[in-house]
Amino acid sequence: MPEAIWISFAFGLGLLIKAVGLPPLVGYLGAGFVLSGLAASPSIGISAEPTSVLAHIAHLGVLLMLFTVGLKLKLKSVISPEVIGGSLLHFAITCFVFTPGLYLLLDISWYVAFLLAVALSFSSTVLAAKVLENKRELRAFHGRVSIGILIMQDLIALLVMSLAAGQTPSEWALIVFGLPLLRPLLFKLLDASGHDELLVLLGLLLALVLGGMGFETVGLSSELGALVFGAILANHPRSQELAKSLWSVKEIFLVGFFLQIGIGGLPDTNAIIFAVVAALVLPIKGILFFFLMLLFRLRARSGFLTALALTNYSEFGLIVASIALPEWLVPLAITVALSFLISAPLNRLAHPLYERLSHRLVPFESQQRHPDELPISLGDTRVLVMGMGRTGTAAYDWLKTSEARLMALDSDLPKVQRHQAKGRNVVYADAEDNTFWEALHMPAVEAVILAMSDIEAKLIAARMLRKLGFTGYIVAHTMYADEAERICEAGADDAYLTMSETGVALASHLLDRVPAIPALASDKAS
Repeated sequence: MPEAIWISFAFGLGLLIKAVGLPPLVGYLGAGFVLSGLAASPSIGISAEPTSVLAHIAHLGVLLMLFTVGLKLKLKSVISPEVIGGSLLHFAITCFVFTPGLYLLLDISWYVAFLLAVALSFSSTVLAAKVLENKRELRAFHGRVSIGILIMQDLIALLVMSLAAGQTPSEWALIVFGLPLLRPLLFKLLDASGHDELLVLLGLLLALVLGGMGFETVGLSSELGALVFGAILANHPRSQELAKSLWSVKEIFLVGFFLQIGIGGLPDTNAIIFAVVAALVLPIKGILFFFLMLLFRLRARSGFLTALALTNYSEFGLIVASIALPEWLVPLAITVALSFLISAPLNRLAHPLYERLSHRLVPFESQQRHPDELPISLGDTRVLVMGMGRTGTAAYDWLKTSEARLMALDSDLPKVQRHQAKGRNVVYADAEDNTFWEALHMPAVEAVILAMSDIEAKLIAARMLRKLGFTGYIVAHTMYADEAERICEAGADDAYLTMSETGVALASHLLDRVPAIPALASDKAS
């Protein structure tokens, strides 16, 4: 059973790669190539031929990934100048520069050179979404811009594949434009599914059957279908619960996707040279994205983080190659894998990298700011809540009954808009943004609650508050004792363990309702 050996290799290399601080997906890619190498030796007797089972699992993983990305999307935030303009300009410039270069260097036809340039112009939706999701930045401003650009690239890829294959969607594809009319029905199904296995099955039904198979039936991409059905449910209050319920299933299937890339076959010398050269020009792709984002008035930090998330080559390039350029599939697979090896660790260090380079990047900013990135003045705010998830919202609602000068910040613009619609004084800001801290004016603030979900955001916020000379009270929550120590070392006065405080709160509610319990206990003891 070759799949058992493949899983063992994937786990072993994934664990090894994680131990050195890289995402396990790099290990899964490496496992595929190691298996290909071992299979080339007859004496070892390991099979590494791509199977239909592995291909199917890989495809399901991609569909589930795109479905969960869709669950986090707000389409109105995707339809923006920086997303549409940035993606189209990057695609046009990349093809204009790469096509003649590939034509001259590889001695190939203009048609093949153009299709290779198209394949290299895309960025990886799977890698970028996974990196942003792991850092909990999918719904931050730069995360939304990155995902929006990736969606535009996916649409371009679908168009290219249709033209290259000589196929067009059937007339039934027009039904897709009526899918928003199904939203009330889908919302009711989500409400009726409860919190257990029916919720998971609903997610699989929408992502794989209605989205995947349904779109394929009418001649459209199954990947697009999964994304669309996720986006339809994005505004439902339980959309994130659905995403979390699918998390483990999605992760397991994605292992198959990364294994499949490596098991595809060992490259020859020309394929390796092609991949290395493509990796050497990869920074040009990121630099172009950075300056295009500045052109649309994003600040240097947002432009840098967006560009870094998109500085890789795409699995969609492999799909394009499988249809239009099958002879180039292995070189492109090596290119994509090598770009993952470069991009994954760089994205893990994205924020420290920007801190080091910010003094060189900020001078390139436009004098005009994007509306979502305007500086913030806290005015006469006395208590500040940073992070408006469940904990931050609970703290805000409890304080507002006694504190009139209360304000909250959050880096998720749609979430900010929801809070504002409910009458809360919440504004958009990213605590991990150095420029935000440099422009921040908070003359009357006396206390700050750090309620962000990300430990790094809390550490940066505590550190920057003290660096700005803030001497007031800083309190935070966290799940782990070691994180609480780090937060206090960064400058917070107190850091409470969330689950411990929940237990204390439950006990206090009990004593409020049944005050005789302690007395009864002492009577029994005597």
